[in-house]
Amino acid sequence: MPVVVRAGNESAETAQSDGAKRIAGVSPATTPSTRIWMGKVSNEPGHRSVPHHHADAETSGYVLKGRARIYFGEGYLQYVDLSEGDFVFVPPHMPHIEANLSDDAELVWLTARTPDNIVVNLEDVDLAEIERRATEYRP
Repeated sequence: MPVVVRAGNESAETAQSDGAKRIAGVSPATTPSTRIWMGKVSNEPGHRSVPHHHADAETSGYVLKGRARIYFGEGYLQYVDLSEGDFVFVPPHMPHIEANLSDDAELVWLTARTPDNIVVNLEDVDLAEIERRATEYRP
Protein backbone atom coordinates (compact mmCIF):
# COMPACT_ATOMS: atom_id res chain seq x y z
CA MET A 1 0.00 0.00 0.00
CA PRO A 2 1.34 3.50 -0.77
CA VAL A 3 2.33 5.57 2.25
CA VAL A 4 1.42 9.25 2.08
CA VAL A 5 3.19 11.83 4.20
CA ARG A 6 0.85 14.81 4.35
CA ALA A 7 2.07 18.41 4.37
CA GLY A 8 2.94 19.32 7.93
CA ASN A 9 3.81 15.73 8.86
CA GLU A 10 7.38 15.84 7.53
CA SER A 11 10.20 15.18 9.99
CA ALA A 12 12.99 17.56 10.98
CA GLU A 13 14.67 14.61 12.71
CA THR A 14 17.22 14.11 9.96
CA ALA A 15 20.89 14.96 9.44
CA GLN A 16 21.56 18.70 9.19
CA SER A 17 24.26 21.22 8.21
CA ASP A 18 24.51 24.77 9.54
CA GLY A 19 23.00 27.14 6.99
CA ALA A 20 20.73 24.52 5.40
CA LYS A 21 17.49 23.20 6.86
CA ARG A 22 16.42 19.69 5.83
CA ILE A 23 12.98 18.17 6.36
CA ALA A 24 12.26 14.57 5.46
CA GLY A 25 9.16 13.61 3.51
CA VAL A 26 10.06 10.05 2.57
CA SER A 27 12.52 8.54 5.02
CA PRO A 28 12.78 5.74 7.57
CA ALA A 29 11.38 8.26 10.11
CA THR A 30 8.19 8.88 8.12
CA THR A 31 7.63 5.71 6.04
CA PRO A 32 8.78 2.09 5.85
CA SER A 33 11.44 3.16 3.29
CA THR A 34 14.85 1.54 3.64
CA ARG A 35 16.81 2.72 0.57
CA ILE A 36 15.70 6.26 -0.26
CA TRP A 37 15.40 9.64 1.40
CA MET A 38 13.43 12.50 -0.12
CA GLY A 39 12.79 15.88 1.36
CA LYS A 40 13.09 19.63 1.13
CA VAL A 41 16.25 21.56 1.80
CA SER A 42 16.15 25.32 2.25
CA ASN A 43 18.66 28.12 2.66
CA GLU A 44 17.54 31.48 4.03
CA PRO A 45 18.26 34.60 1.94
CA GLY A 46 22.00 35.28 1.74
CA HIS A 47 22.88 32.09 3.63
CA ARG A 48 24.90 29.04 2.67
CA SER A 49 25.60 25.62 4.10
CA VAL A 50 28.84 24.69 5.76
CA PRO A 51 31.06 22.45 3.65
CA HIS A 52 29.81 18.88 3.71
CA HIS A 53 29.45 15.68 1.71
CA HIS A 54 27.02 12.78 1.70
CA ALA A 55 29.39 9.82 2.18
CA ASP A 56 28.21 6.86 0.06
CA ALA A 57 24.87 8.49 -0.81
CA GLU A 58 24.05 9.60 -4.33
CA THR A 59 22.12 12.87 -4.30
CA SER A 60 19.78 14.51 -6.77
CA GLY A 61 18.31 17.95 -6.36
CA TYR A 62 15.68 20.07 -8.07
CA VAL A 63 15.41 23.81 -7.46
CA LEU A 64 11.80 24.50 -6.52
CA LYS A 65 12.30 28.16 -5.67
CA GLY A 66 15.20 30.60 -5.89
CA ARG A 67 18.73 30.69 -7.28
CA ALA A 68 21.55 28.48 -6.02
CA ARG A 69 25.29 28.15 -6.30
CA ILE A 70 27.15 24.93 -5.49
CA TYR A 71 30.86 25.34 -4.73
CA PHE A 72 33.00 22.22 -5.14
CA GLY A 73 36.45 21.02 -6.17
CA GLU A 74 39.80 21.66 -4.54
CA GLY A 75 39.39 24.55 -2.13
CA TYR A 76 35.76 24.90 -3.35
CA LEU A 77 37.11 27.05 -6.19
CA GLN A 78 34.68 25.79 -8.84
CA TYR A 79 30.96 26.41 -8.88
CA VAL A 80 27.77 25.83 -10.81
CA ASP A 81 24.70 28.07 -10.65
CA LEU A 82 21.15 26.76 -10.73
CA SER A 83 17.73 28.39 -11.10
CA GLU A 84 14.15 27.27 -10.59
CA GLY A 85 13.50 24.14 -12.63
CA ASP A 86 17.15 22.99 -12.77
CA PHE A 87 18.21 19.50 -11.67
CA VAL A 88 21.61 18.52 -10.25
CA PHE A 89 23.38 15.26 -9.40
CA VAL A 90 25.98 15.31 -6.61
CA PRO A 91 28.22 12.21 -6.54
CA PRO A 92 29.03 10.38 -3.31
CA HIS A 93 31.87 11.80 -1.18
CA MET A 94 32.00 15.11 -3.08
CA PRO A 95 32.61 17.99 -0.63
CA HIS A 96 30.46 20.99 -1.53
CA ILE A 97 28.77 24.15 -0.27
CA GLU A 98 25.22 25.14 -1.23
CA ALA A 99 24.61 28.90 -1.32
CA ASN A 100 21.50 31.01 -1.80
CA LEU A 101 22.36 33.69 -4.37
CA SER A 102 19.50 35.95 -3.26
CA ASP A 103 19.62 38.39 -0.36
CA ASP A 104 15.83 38.61 -0.14
CA ALA A 105 14.29 35.29 -1.24
CA GLU A 106 14.48 31.77 0.20
CA LEU A 107 16.11 28.94 -1.77
CA VAL A 108 14.15 25.66 -1.69
CA TRP A 109 15.34 22.34 -3.12
CA LEU A 110 13.53 19.04 -3.55
CA THR A 111 16.22 16.49 -2.76
CA ALA A 112 16.40 12.71 -3.11
CA ARG A 113 19.24 10.68 -1.69
CA THR A 114 19.95 6.99 -1.62
CA PRO A 115 20.30 5.03 0.60
CA ASP A 116 19.48 7.71 3.25
CA ASN A 117 20.13 11.31 4.27
CA ILE A 118 23.79 10.93 5.15
CA VAL A 119 25.50 14.25 5.97
CA VAL A 120 29.17 14.58 6.91
CA ASN A 121 29.88 18.18 7.95
CA LEU A 122 33.39 19.46 7.28
CA GLU A 123 35.49 22.35 8.61
CA ASP A 124 34.02 25.73 7.69
CA VAL A 125 35.79 28.03 5.22
CA ASP A 126 35.92 31.75 4.43
CA LEU A 127 33.38 32.07 1.61
CA ALA A 128 34.40 35.65 0.78
CA GLU A 129 37.91 34.42 -0.08
CA ILE A 130 36.48 31.54 -2.12
CA GLU A 131 34.16 33.88 -4.04
CA ARG A 132 37.12 36.11 -4.89
CA ARG A 133 39.05 33.20 -6.43
CA ALA A 134 36.27 30.86 -7.70
CA THR A 135 35.57 30.19 -11.37
CA GLU A 136 32.40 28.93 -12.99
CA TYR A 137 32.58 25.30 -14.07
CA ARG A 138 31.79 24.82 -17.75
CA PRO A 139 31.84 21.16 -18.82
